[in-house]
Amino acid sequence: MPAIHPTAIVDGAAQLGPGVTVGPYSIIEGQVVIGPESQIGPHVVIRDFTTIGARCRIFQFAVLGEIPQDLKFKGEESRLVIGDDNTIREFATMHRGTAGGGGVTSVGNGNLFLAYTHIAHDCQVGNGIIMSNVATLGGHITVEDHANLGGLSAVHQFCRIGRHAFIGGCSAVHRDVPPYAMAVGNRAKIVGLNLVGLKRLGFGDATIQNLKRAYEFLFLSELKQKEAMARIQQEIPQTPEVQHLLRFLESSERGLLPADVREHRLNRG
Repeated sequence: MPAIHPTAIVDGAAQLGPGVTVGPYSIIEGQVVIGPESQIGPHVVIRDFTTIGARCRIFQFAVLGEIPQDLKFKGEESRLVIGDDNTIREFATMHRGTAGGGGVTSVGNGNLFLAYTHIAHDCQVGNGIIMSNVATLGGHITVEDHANLGGLSAVHQFCRIGRHAFIGGCSAVHRDVPPYAMAVGNRAKIVGLNLVGLKRLGFGDATIQNLKRAYEFLFLSELKQKEAMARIQQEIPQTPEVQHLLRFLESSERGLLPADVREHRLNRG
């Protein structure tokens, strides 16, 4: 049975799985589902239409499933769906979707959201992601698996952050960050591959060399993006990583961040 502190307010219609704990003064509304073994700390607010997976840890003063901060929102039913094994620290906020964005804000599995992070309406956040303190996502943003957002960074609405990308602290991201890249600055620029992250996650030397060559075509040559993509297809082995990079480029609507060529050369590694 769930263990609910006597000062917590939990609607009788809320569905709490086995082993769920709810701390003092937390509020859980009716149309909420929480998976087994999740821990809800004190003073947490979980609003209607929120689903939380198994083994999540949610710390004090987090607010999950609040209505969007979007003037177009008219009270329609929409959802926040959070996967398994997520850690959500103090004062983090995650908002429901809107009708105009598909109606669902989704968060995957195994993520770490540090204090004061914010996920706005209609974001699609993957797995294994780290958002450091006060990192902020505007509406309709996609963050692919294993991306890392530094503290006080902010991402403009409708941008995409590619898998294994790294956003430096205090950066302002206004366009797409391609997979495996490192972006820093206000406004942010691409400064190289996320070499440290790739090596930590076990990417082999051959894979990293292929990605380096691809990034040289994209950012260190004078080729236009379509020309660079053609060279990548013709001259670099089409490994899953390279193919994913090309798919990301083909589907980019906002365009890529520009490169800081000087810093890019310094970070070639």
